[in-house]
Amino acid sequence: MNNGCFIYEDTFLSLLTLIDYLLKNNIKPANIKNNSYFPNLLDQVIHLELKENKNIFKELISVIGPLASRAVYYVFLSTEENKELIIYYVILNGYKYKEQILTHRNLRCISKTIKISKYVAHEIHKYKGFLRFQEFENNLLYAEIEPVNKILELISNHFKQRLKNEYWIIKDVGRNIFCLYDKKKYYIVSGNEFSINEHIKSNHELEIEELWKSFYKTIGIQERKNDRCRMNFMPKKYWKYMLEMEDEL
Repeated sequence: MNNGCFIYEDTFLSLLTLIDYLLKNNIKPANIKNNSYFPNLLDQVIHLELKENKNIFKELISVIGPLASRAVYYVFLSTEENKELIIYYVILNGYKYKEQILTHRNLRCISKTIKISKYVAHEIHKYKGFLRFQEFENNLLYAEIEPVNKILELISNHFKQRLKNEYWIIKDVGRNIFCLYDKKKYYIVSGNEFSINEHIKSNHELEIEELWKSFYKTIGIQERKNDRCRMNFMPKKYWKYMLEMEDEL
């Protein structure tokens, strides 16, 4: 049975709840999009009022295992245009192949899932090592990121463990969302609900920044400068968040 374009609330659990409904009712969607999707004239848009199943991800893990479930989640976090349909077909085939689903790379949905999830995982790993915090007044740490994929929550979960005794904020600049951590838990909020004065650095932070810039300039050897090599190790998209690159930008 073929149907139109199904709309879901833009959350992972909402998507899984919708896919679960479609599979149980033997419905093959023409497309699946989140509620910010602007349909074209040929779309038959279907918006079902489904109650979000809070346990749906645990149920998915019980079917296809934790590794495949994590790969599916990483696809959801990606900017892949047809990610919802990819996830739909992974889960559809998952009921057949169970925990061996990722070994079936001959399936297009699986080969794409592996490729996309590796890309997302690589970006998460990069930001865990790169992210730069600044110290603001009142002992607040602040950092900005501009990732391709929607990885703010996973990055935040990492720093919740690393900086669990600090107050900190991480901003996803491109999506205008913030993660606020209060030494107990973190909260993801929209920039429409929250703003921060980014010019209230502590005196200690200003001193450290001057020392770092001085150190960076001192150890640099102008005659051996190689921008191409440097960009291989640190792509230029990160430079505007690097204190030592301010003068070059």
